[in-house]
Amino acid sequence: MMLGMKRIAVLGSTGSIGTQTLDVARWRGYQVVALAAGRNARLLLEQAREFRPELVACSPAAAAEVAPHLPAGTKLVTGEAGTEEVATAAVDVVVAAIPGMAGLAPTAAALRAGRHVALANKEAMVVAGPLMRQLALQHGARITPVDSEHAALYQCLANEPADSVAGLVLTASGGPFREGPADLRSVTVEQALAHPNWAMGPKVTIDSATLFNKGLEVLEAHFLFDVPLAAIEVVVHPQSLVHGLVRFKDGNILAQVGPHDMRIPIQYALETPARPPVPLQPLPLRGVWAFEEPDHQRFPSLQLAYQAGEAGGLAPTYLNAADEVAVEAFMAGDLGFAAIPEVLSGTLAAAPRAALTWEATYAADAEARRVSSELVQRLGRTAAGAP
Repeated sequence: MMLGMKRIAVLGSTGSIGTQTLDVARWRGYQVVALAAGRNARLLLEQAREFRPELVACSPAAAAEVAPHLPAGTKLVTGEAGTEEVATAAVDVVVAAIPGMAGLAPTAAALRAGRHVALANKEAMVVAGPLMRQLALQHGARITPVDSEHAALYQCLANEPADSVAGLVLTASGGPFREGPADLRSVTVEQALAHPNWAMGPKVTIDSATLFNKGLEVLEAHFLFDVPLAAIEVVVHPQSLVHGLVRFKDGNILAQVGPHDMRIPIQYALETPARPPVPLQPLPLRGVWAFEEPDHQRFPSLQLAYQAGEAGGLAPTYLNAADEVAVEAFMAGDLGFAAIPEVLSGTLAAAPRAALTWEATYAADAEARRVSSELVQRLGRTAAGAP
């Protein structure tokens, strides 16, 4: 396809991945056909004025502010139906960057429409990985990962026979608390949001601080690449320059290395297998690179993800919902940082042994949020000294 002719839609255009995707669109001269955002009317309008998309979606609450100021010829749609209209627009690539369960339905809609989906929504694979893969197969759709770790594995696995792979290695920065404090009970929201390497949205940044983000990535890799959980390991790599490694049965290891700039894996997901140039400085190779084992005692959330994956069925849905509730409560000041894995563990223990279906997924998500909300209330009262 000629430069400047690729048509894209961006789900979550005002978030971290969405805004960086639009940076790539500027580099490459893409035609931005459709944008979907939530309540950030100001930024959405700025994007609409610059790219003049055919279609824009936002929340009903933001619609009154957005509608009068859209460029001529840009159609406005709202709510979940509007977001799905963006997801199924006639484009070459849909960038799925709406975080959490809210991104599940539009991602599924894009796959049903046979679109190439550049996937930045971890939860789509964590909660409904087998269902997403089935949709892609049934409708001739395609999924390429945007997460730096999964983009790394995708590149290392390219053109390699599946039966030659011994295992996958995901790297973790270790987050802001890798070196301390030993007691995490007094950690503040501001401290947890101070990631040493990456600029990300608040939810994923908190998840990185608990290492649960790496647990989500383990589950995503398990479903995305059809590799057993026991063959997926996590190592702490504080420099965040080696993003993923693949172990092969013949003893070789392939690694993907790059700067911690999300625009590089975003562009790769959109352009693969092509590798057009980027207006960035080359990564210097000097310095010491280290790899360490994760501290499972201080960060138990990572191991809980493995447990949920081994249990299968609706267990990952329960764990994902619990984390969304717990992180929101922590950021609101209603739950201590160290209590986040307690909410995850308690909610996971309540997960039923049931088959994964689309209907069961949404019902399980709702029930898990109820269970985890009760745990948040109880743990929050305990921390405050209430009886």
